[in-house]
Amino acid sequence: MRKLVFYIWCLLCIIQVSAEAKTKVMLFGDSLMAGYGLTQNHHLDKILQKKFGDRNITFINASVSGDTTKGGLERIDWSLGDKPDLIFLCLGANDMLRGINPKVTRDNLDMMIRKIKNKNIKIILAGMVAQKSYGKSYAKEFNSIYPDLSKKHKIKLYPFLLDGVALKPELNLDDGKHPNIKGVEIIAKNIFPIIQNEIFNK
Repeated sequence: MRKLVFYIWCLLCIIQVSAEAKTKVMLFGDSLMAGYGLTQNHHLDKILQKKFGDRNITFINASVSGDTTKGGLERIDWSLGDKPDLIFLCLGANDMLRGINPKVTRDNLDMMIRKIKNKNIKIILAGMVAQKSYGKSYAKEFNSIYPDLSKKHKIKLYPFLLDGVALKPELNLDDGKHPNIKGVEIIAKNIFPIIQNEIFNK
């Protein structure tokens, strides 16, 4: 009888530890990942959650519509309080749309990455691409931010969040900037492998 009780106790402990050992993945960005214009069940985190199924992984969407890298830097410490194991970071689109100096964007992202790494949290940095209307000089300086920071901090880079989605009317809302349901599904499909790789290759 004592052995049976001990066995049940051990089993309950294992179940409890397993339940507490969920891997937390945080999406930290702007409206492109916040689900702008879409119902909650079509947000990027919800679609990724479905793709991972019941593999003890939970997604936290800490993205804020309209956010710039300055805003992200101001709230990153608070967001780290959720103790994520991995952060998928994509900010800078609104900096570009506002014509903010790419050096400012670079410095803000650099400081965010440092704060995340100081907590020993894994990072995937997703890049953005400047619109041609901003000119070659601006585009060159802006577009180099993401690969440069990836190399500097030795973190994974997903070159362009909207790869396969940008400039395709059928994959975007009427504003032509934000992905629609089909667009978000493509983004989820594209980034799923790199997130999966970072989670399981510890």
